[in-house]
Amino acid sequence: MARVCPGDEARLQAMVRQLFQSVKERITGAPSLECAEEVLLRLEETDDNFHNYEFVKYLRRHICDTLGSMIEEEMEKCTSDQGQGEEPGYDTVVQHVTKRIQDSREYRDMMHSLKNVMTAVVEYMSSRFEEEEIRCPERREKIHREQSSSYCSDNRSDSDSSFNQSYKFCPGKLQLIVDQLDPRQPKKVRYEVLQTLCSAPPSDVLNCENWSLLCERLMASLSDPDPVFSDRILKFSAQTFTLLPLHMTKEIYTSLAKYLELYFLSRENHIPTLSAGVDVTNPTVTRLLKKVRLLSEYQKEAPSFWIRHPEKYMEEIVESTLSLLSFKHDPSHLVSPKILDPIYFFALVDTKAVWFKKWMHAYYSRTTVLKLLEKKYKSLITAAVQQCVQYLELCETMKADEILGRSRHCGDKQKTLHYTGQELQYVYFIHSLCLLGRLLIYTQGRKLFPVKLKNRKDSVSLTDLLVLFTQLIYYSPSCPKMTSNVYSEDYSPASVVMEILQILCDQEECAVECLCSSTVIGTLLQPIHSLMRGTEAAPDCSERALIHAADVLARIASVEEGLALLLYGENMNSSKEESPPGAHVIAQFTKKLLDEENSVFPGSALRPEVQGAFVSVCCQMYGTCEGLQALLPYNLHESIAQAWKKTSLPSKRIPSPVLGSYSVSSVSQGPRNATAWEENLLDDLLNFAATPKGLQLLQRTGVMNECVALMSSRCARNAQVSRRRKVDYGVLITQVASTAAGAVALQDSGFVSALVAALWCALECGGDEARVTHPRSTPVDPIDRSSQKAFLALASLLSSPAACELLGLRELPSRAEYSLREVPASVTDIIDRLIVLNSEAKIHSLFNYEQSHIFGLRLLSVMCCDLDTLLLLETQYQVSRVLLRAQEDNISDACTSHRGFIIDGLSVERNHVLVRMNLIGGPSERTLPPRTLEEGDNPYPWPMFSSYPLPHCYLSKVSRNSGIKRDGDLGKLLSCFTVSDKQTEWIENCRRQFCKTMKAKHDIISGGALGELLEKFVLHLTENPSECYFPSVEYTATDADVKNESLSSLQQLGVRMAVRYGKFLHLLEDGAENDLALVLKHCERFLKQQQVPVKSSLLCLQGAHAGHDWFASSVFLLMSGDREKTLRFLQRFSRLLASAFLWLPRLHASRYLPADTVESGIHPTYFCSAHCAEMLLKTEVPLVFSAFHMSGFAPSQICLQWITQCFWNYLDWIEICHYIATCIFLGPDYQVYVCIAIFKHLQQEILHHTQTQDLQVFLKEEALRGFRVSDYFEYMEMLEQNYRPALLRDMRNIRAQAT
Repeated sequence: MARVCPGDEARLQAMVRQLFQSVKERITGAPSLECAEEVLLRLEETDDNFHNYEFVKYLRRHICDTLGSMIEEEMEKCTSDQGQGEEPGYDTVVQHVTKRIQDSREYRDMMHSLKNVMTAVVEYMSSRFEEEEIRCPERREKIHREQSSSYCSDNRSDSDSSFNQSYKFCPGKLQLIVDQLDPRQPKKVRYEVLQTLCSAPPSDVLNCENWSLLCERLMASLSDPDPVFSDRILKFSAQTFTLLPLHMTKEIYTSLAKYLELYFLSRENHIPTLSAGVDVTNPTVTRLLKKVRLLSEYQKEAPSFWIRHPEKYMEEIVESTLSLLSFKHDPSHLVSPKILDPIYFFALVDTKAVWFKKWMHAYYSRTTVLKLLEKKYKSLITAAVQQCVQYLELCETMKADEILGRSRHCGDKQKTLHYTGQELQYVYFIHSLCLLGRLLIYTQGRKLFPVKLKNRKDSVSLTDLLVLFTQLIYYSPSCPKMTSNVYSEDYSPASVVMEILQILCDQEECAVECLCSSTVIGTLLQPIHSLMRGTEAAPDCSERALIHAADVLARIASVEEGLALLLYGENMNSSKEESPPGAHVIAQFTKKLLDEENSVFPGSALRPEVQGAFVSVCCQMYGTCEGLQALLPYNLHESIAQAWKKTSLPSKRIPSPVLGSYSVSSVSQGPRNATAWEENLLDDLLNFAATPKGLQLLQRTGVMNECVALMSSRCARNAQVSRRRKVDYGVLITQVASTAAGAVALQDSGFVSALVAALWCALECGGDEARVTHPRSTPVDPIDRSSQKAFLALASLLSSPAACELLGLRELPSRAEYSLREVPASVTDIIDRLIVLNSEAKIHSLFNYEQSHIFGLRLLSVMCCDLDTLLLLETQYQVSRVLLRAQEDNISDACTSHRGFIIDGLSVERNHVLVRMNLIGGPSERTLPPRTLEEGDNPYPWPMFSSYPLPHCYLSKVSRNSGIKRDGDLGKLLSCFTVSDKQTEWIENCRRQFCKTMKAKHDIISGGALGELLEKFVLHLTENPSECYFPSVEYTATDADVKNESLSSLQQLGVRMAVRYGKFLHLLEDGAENDLALVLKHCERFLKQQQVPVKSSLLCLQGAHAGHDWFASSVFLLMSGDREKTLRFLQRFSRLLASAFLWLPRLHASRYLPADTVESGIHPTYFCSAHCAEMLLKTEVPLVFSAFHMSGFAPSQICLQWITQCFWNYLDWIEICHYIATCIFLGPDYQVYVCIAIFKHLQQEILHHTQTQDLQVFLKEEALRGFRVSDYFEYMEMLEQNYRPALLRDMRNIRAQAT
């Protein structure tokens, strides 16, 4: 076996030198060490002379001599083994032989021998290279310049390899460097050694055995008066931080930190004093700041990579840093003025404590920092708090001008290079402020409080610190508003505090723990109290300070706990408060700002901005039901509307600054700023539409159309509806569409046409501007993701009031031809093109006929769940007749099953819709066929039909005598209601007995005797004047007087539908249609006596109540079709407060309502009952409330639909009876409690359908399965105890301002 001879070393040196000389240009031109390594590894591929190099020839000969025979043997062996069968190929043989050779002992011996000789060659050449470098000053200087320039631009990672540098520096050289760095050595020697050290690979230096001693010598040289030594060592440290991994840079960092700590501890060093200040031009100070800045920069960079290393390295860095920053000179040993501590210098180079922000960002390092602060270095936190307290005390005693001079100086580019003691204190204060603000974000950081301060009796708690922050907003001024220096504002205490408070408010847990405190809110409101009283608010309570305070208050109000604190104070259940809750103070101040132009800050350019800031706070509150209730007395909607009207007048468009506008040229931007202020006011008014009662107030202002137009324009741009609150478009649209005027406003604003156009594009075609890059996928579901949003929006839009305005008196186009490019523009166009497909022209105009028609049928199904909308569609468009004709056309003579009907998606969907439209009944009273097919031989077992009546399988069996059997039990209940001499006692006894019976034997409260019970109870209620809400009205009309009057076609269809339902329940006999029609005619005439004429363009106010009278129909069924008893009951019942909310036609255009309420067309059931239901839902079933808002749907709309049709189609008849009886016996507020009980019952289904994104469809289409009023009686009694006073007060106030 050939071995490397010792004599070969000399020849190898020459060979290697030749190789490197040949590739020198390629290696030196490489941008990094990795690239240089890559050049050498790929030399055979890139160098044509590679095989001509002597070194390569030597290696080839050596391998052949050592392994040549072995390779030949292995090749022959592989050839003989593969003699039989198919050969695997040349590559496989080579791989096999190579693997065998590499696994052999001969190969390992050869590699070991080569490695030894090459190591000796490299070490010899490296040592010669160092000696030549030292002997050649010119070469040394050239290398020095190159390294100096490359250091500045080298941004390699901390894990760069130094493999190719290792030959430059040998371990033996380190001991020589250590010896020559001895302070007793000549300066020239030490200087040259430092140059050599800077050119050496840092990894070799830090890995040497003498590193600890070398480190001591380096740190000692840092104190040398000659700046050259300090600069060289800092350069070496910076190079180390740039090139090496954490476990090596940690050594340098901790050494520097320890050096600085000892530097400040030593009395020999000339450290500046606080009174003398810091002169940056002083060489000693300059060197000190360089060292501090180097550590500061490393502090900011270390978190980006220390997670990749063991935790102990990070802990050592953190502890050395905190130890240095916590260092304080012992005042007892100081004779001279106070010497500056390290923290002052770190504050100078990192004023906003960016290092602390980065260290606290990740849990990995935050845990260590907080643990060390708690156990060893809490003095750092104490000192920061002390600095903030001292600054505030200084603010309270100094003049504002003096403070302004100090704050203005910080960050000024044109300032001198000398920091006075006051400026140093200010810089340290800002650093402390930022450090404490970052600390408060985290739970463990807040647990470090309270802290004990010197010369202070009480500890500083978390609340005390937040109070201090809020006081700084008022006491510390901002820089001049017209200054062009953008840096000054960033360093003002108010700006820094606002950054902190905004971060705290954005995290709910922080906001609750830190800011949701009456003490903090009281501090924010104190200057406002003073301004309201006309006294001095604070030494410098400027407009800017008030804007900052309003911003914080608005963010507090956006948190549930903060909103409750503002509305009710800390003692929510206490009737006595030392001062009014914050919401009332804010509302009063806002109203004063809006109404009294010269009362606060007269002539101020920032007055509109202050107004907008405080209106924003009110927006956060009146955008909720409970907040609106609290702020109702202040009529803010009127004040904001008046401000908008003044601003919108062309003659009033004066330059008005808006939030964030500080430009000197604001005068030239006047019209634009005025327009922005006008839009902001509309946005503030739009927030009223988030609740039912707020929507009523908005309509009273007369600015409804403008607000809806603003919302529509933002919706078209996909912009956020509100500047401050993330109000969902769906919630606002649902609320607005629940009123007739709102639906008209949506149509006039172009929202409806844009929605219809977007739907058509999703169903039939893409937009003209959309570039088609690939064909659209064929949808599997009729309502796929592209059209679901539009479907849900239409489902929310087309409630009963909206349908009346958008469809009433409007005929379908039904043209002979339809262009394929014609896009529908209205709801009637959608019905014409997607639902009522009664002509070949309509069918042929659809590209996706089946999908689009099924979409229309699904939309029809949702619309028909509202019975008034169903009646409107039937009377105007005869929808069911069109669908029956389509089913008849779908019969094939070839089909033998299902009476010849072809079973497809359209026929199944039509069958479902026809059954839903024709049958009335609760969950157990009717059966709706499914929309899907089943597996097996009979995929659709439900019979189809093309004419009425429906097959009997869709009607459940109802026992004819079920009600009569229970009449006896109810008679026993009636006998318990003995009339007392005191009517009040009798009424209360009846209510107690009713509750007792409902809980124990709810089934007996049914049948004809329930009507007798209700009639008797209402009779005695009306005999008690205290129970009557409306005055008695004399009515003398007879049947003959009303017989010739006619009902609307909608009412007539409703009568037929109600009578059909009554017959199904075995409550009515033949001829009941005439009796019910007479009852409705009498009711219409009776109520017309109490109505006032209304001039309005709304269709719902043209004549009588637009929908069917479902309550009167329910009473007719309760009285078993007795016309006389029904009329007597309704006339007496009309005097009770409950009639206003159960019997909706009762207050249609009523003279008992305020004129503006009548003209709005909004029923009290919406702005009172539905509003209260939303308010209670948020408190009682918060998950359901959140689900509604996530779905973009408002609970008020479905509540209004349930109540309007008396829960027909949603509850079984016996539950409808219980609902009516409960509201009459126990009070109209139980109407709200029943809705809350239903939401509680449906909680799991609501949460599920929120995830599946079809909540609107579920609530409108599905019956309330499993719900029984009696099951939730105890829960509703609890709600009564908690909310009855407020709800009844609200319900009784519907007549407020009536004339």
